[in-house]
Amino acid sequence: MNRTRHSTIPDTNPEPQLFFDSPFTLFLLLINVLVSGYALYFDPSLINTLSFRPKRILKEKEYYRMLTGGFVHGGLGHLTFNMFTLFFFGPVLETSLGSAEFLIIFFGAEFAAHGFTLWKHRDSSTYAAVGASGAISGVVVSFSLLYPTYKIYLMLIPIGIPAWLFALGFIGFSAYAMNKRDQSRMGGIAHEAHLGGAIGGLLLTLVMVPSALGRFISQMGF
Repeated sequence: MNRTRHSTIPDTNPEPQLFFDSPFTLFLLLINVLVSGYALYFDPSLINTLSFRPKRILKEKEYYRMLTGGFVHGGLGHLTFNMFTLFFFGPVLETSLGSAEFLIIFFGAEFAAHGFTLWKHRDSSTYAAVGASGAISGVVVSFSLLYPTYKIYLMLIPIGIPAWLFALGFIGFSAYAMNKRDQSRMGGIAHEAHLGGAIGGLLLTLVMVPSALGRFISQMGF
């Protein structure tokens, strides 16, 4: 694991990075588009085969679903939103930390998202989820920890939101919405996966980049 990259993480807001500097972000984008696109338009049964399903994992020992559930999506809009977010945050995080660290955060956040969801829905016989949202939540929170003053712009909101405030609001909203969701309803947003992935990304960044907390405090002016 390349530890020397950590000392060169810019202290100022990052510049957009080219994909040849972040090959694994490009790979993750491509594999998500290819697998999800094939499942959506050529073989819809693949979504059921690869989706995250607690009952199948626990009862049938289909542990592969802890990984494959993050590579299929429920629709073109779902896929587009997730890949756009990864396109925006992934290259900067990969070039800042190094490819190995980036992959650990991405997949670690996905397993954290699915692990927390597995625990929460362990008794459900019908729960199913798809999408890379948990992994990408970890990427966004990791980015926000390293670049807390970076302004994030959301649709319909013309004012940039500091990354630290966005991350805090995202975690808080996910926790609130998760507890308010009607568990008897099918479909909807997997807020528990977002929360698990965000916390996973945060903790992994703190472990792999010991200076991250000090960087955060310094950039916040404390």
